[in-house]
Amino acid sequence: MEKLIQDLRYSARMLAKKPTFTAVALLTLALGIGANSAIFSVVNAVLLRPLPYKDPERLVLLFHSYPTANLPRAAVSPGGFVDYREQAESFEQLTAFQGQGMNLTDGGEPERIQGMSVSANFFETLGITLPKGRSFSPEEEKLGSNSVVIISHGLWQRRFGSDPSILDRTITLNGNPYSVIGILPPTFKVSQEADLFTPLAFTPEQLSPAQRGWEFLNVIGRLRPGVSPAQAQAEMDAISDRLREQYYASNSQWGVKVFALQDVLVENIRPALIVLLLAVGSVLLIACANVANLLLARSAVRQKEIAIRAALGASRLRTIRQLLTESLLLSLLGGALGLALAYIGVRFIAASLPPQIPRLIEVTIDPRVLGFTLLASVITAVIFGLAPALQTSKPDLGETLKEGGRTGGSASGHHLLRGMLVVSEVAFALLLLICAGLMSRSFARLLDVDPGFNPENVLTLQMALPASKYKEQARIAAFHDELLQKLRNVPGVQAASVVTNLPMSGNNWSSSFVVEGLPVAQGDMSPHGDPRGIGPDYFEVMNIPLKKGRIFDERDNLKSTPVVIVDELLARTYFPDQDPLGKRLSFEGEDDKPLWREIVGVVGYIKHYGLDGKTQMHYYFPDSQRPQRTTSVVLRTGSDPMSILPAVRATVLSLDKDQPIARVMALSQIMYNSMAEKRFAMFLLNIFAGIAMIMAAVGLYGVMSYSVTQRTHEIGIRMALGAGQGDIVRLVVGQGMLLVSIGVAIGLVSALALTRFMESMLFGLSATDPLTFAAVSLALAVIALGATWVPARKATRVDPMIALRYE
Repeated sequence: MEKLIQDLRYSARMLAKKPTFTAVALLTLALGIGANSAIFSVVNAVLLRPLPYKDPERLVLLFHSYPTANLPRAAVSPGGFVDYREQAESFEQLTAFQGQGMNLTDGGEPERIQGMSVSANFFETLGITLPKGRSFSPEEEKLGSNSVVIISHGLWQRRFGSDPSILDRTITLNGNPYSVIGILPPTFKVSQEADLFTPLAFTPEQLSPAQRGWEFLNVIGRLRPGVSPAQAQAEMDAISDRLREQYYASNSQWGVKVFALQDVLVENIRPALIVLLLAVGSVLLIACANVANLLLARSAVRQKEIAIRAALGASRLRTIRQLLTESLLLSLLGGALGLALAYIGVRFIAASLPPQIPRLIEVTIDPRVLGFTLLASVITAVIFGLAPALQTSKPDLGETLKEGGRTGGSASGHHLLRGMLVVSEVAFALLLLICAGLMSRSFARLLDVDPGFNPENVLTLQMALPASKYKEQARIAAFHDELLQKLRNVPGVQAASVVTNLPMSGNNWSSSFVVEGLPVAQGDMSPHGDPRGIGPDYFEVMNIPLKKGRIFDERDNLKSTPVVIVDELLARTYFPDQDPLGKRLSFEGEDDKPLWREIVGVVGYIKHYGLDGKTQMHYYFPDSQRPQRTTSVVLRTGSDPMSILPAVRATVLSLDKDQPIARVMALSQIMYNSMAEKRFAMFLLNIFAGIAMIMAAVGLYGVMSYSVTQRTHEIGIRMALGAGQGDIVRLVVGQGMLLVSIGVAIGLVSALALTRFMESMLFGLSATDPLTFAAVSLALAVIALGATWVPARKATRVDPMIALRYE
């Protein structure tokens, strides 16, 4: 310990004597370690940290599966959930939930609160204990007994001012009284928005065999101790076989799939985070190579010091330990500075992350991140310090101690090691640049995709009419009609309409349908598409082109012939050589008595699931013929859509003072958010690739400058013997570009092998796209040429007389 303290003191003095070297090395290490710590904090929160529930590894999700309809994971029907709860032995608990928004109208302005309807054992399944109040009882799962609510800690604070008397108090939700029976702990989070929880109660109709296809539930299961997900899947396969014969004879591939809860939550963001973690790891390695080169350059002036130590009896091991102690001190200081940068980086990344990323609130610098930073600092010290220490610790005593002798820094071993470090920097930089180039080109292609509608200058908002006040369809239709008439008169509004599900909003309604005269073969599944209820001017608001026929108008009402408009994808698929107008299809009614709707129009195809989302056909029905209580209002404006929001809000309240609006957003922002994950990954990857490129160029410049300095005598002799400036430039540039060429070759081979793991993150582009590989390689070569050109020009200014006199 005494020797260690002595080494640390000496190392601190040596670093203080060279402030420029120390500052450059610290900044380089801080960038590398800080970037790694920042990204690791996200990986830790999203991928590594266990879910904040009891024994989270035992929590799984159950999905229905329809492979023939390209629906590998679908929601679960109420009847299916009841069957699994009664028959499955692998689960200690099975619970169901569905998203539910409710209008809160107690005191102040009415507010739309997002929440969930959950089974009585929902919180028990997750292992959550309520600090205030109680959870739901089984009796409250019955209709008529479920007018109780549990609220989040955040809602309790925000809306009710942390009033302790809120328990057993009655609040008005959707026009009905609900008794508050519990408050959740402040750390509980099952969704980004859920603030209200009510008991999930099924109607007899929902549990009937005819409603097996009505699937809207999410199901969580807690495995029994010792039961693996694979064992649970085997049991659910057996249960599926029995139920398939009873209810799903028309779909021989229908089944139930079991997935670990955490895997499902992070599956979309996992590839991007892993790529980013590998990227910042590469940046750290490049930083290590740069600092190692700095240490090698510094060792040239310390050769006499090391030689004197050796001559006085210091062993090579003792010298290596001293040099590694300096590296460790340098790395720890760089790690401390990097941690400060990571703290800033974490806040920036957390603000930049898409809101749909799970566990976003948990991204922070915690003890695990601190441990990672410390470990990264120690490993970094070994990586950049060991090779220079080994080289420096074996000086040529006779040459180094000779009076007037040149330093041993020009030894071939040093040149070889410095060259290898430059090659590795170029290879890593090229790999990162190719990844960033692939992401950028992929994103550019994504932006070129036509969504099928025009999102500019469109305001959207969601509205849900409570059943207690709007029971009859005629009342709902009348409210929508009057609202749209008033909104069309708001200054700045060019067109107004309603739709059940906005494109790219994450909300969806998918259903099978039947085409008249097109029988479905035994074992095949009925056609599948997305129904949308819309107002008369919806296609005008969205700028969706009418290809054939007509749009909905005032003649389409509750008393008129049911009609439908299909998109061109559906028309092309099921009426390839026919005129679809006048044909009929049905997606509602009983199996033996379908409600046929006449096709009156064909419109353009839209991308509902994102620009890179799956292809799904759509069919539209008039909201006036099947009014929906929960709809989105869409308004096309002549300027900034948010500027009309106060007038829109006032218009809604003038019709119903208790009717809130929610999820107010420009349609362009919704579309922007749908690409947030890819944009986030591309942005950070480009930053890290840029840092890597700069570090590699600086490293190459440093090596070539040092080489010119060490070869001053040789260059002087060459010039004295007649070598021109062009010859000297070619000599120096050729040496540097040889290292670059080797690095580019290694980087290309590595990229060909590794970029295939990015396949799922790319759109319309191969992971081995030749244009990207070639362009990035050429760009890096040009930058490297510039990094070698400056030292080469410096070499041409060597005075032969001064160089020869130096000898």
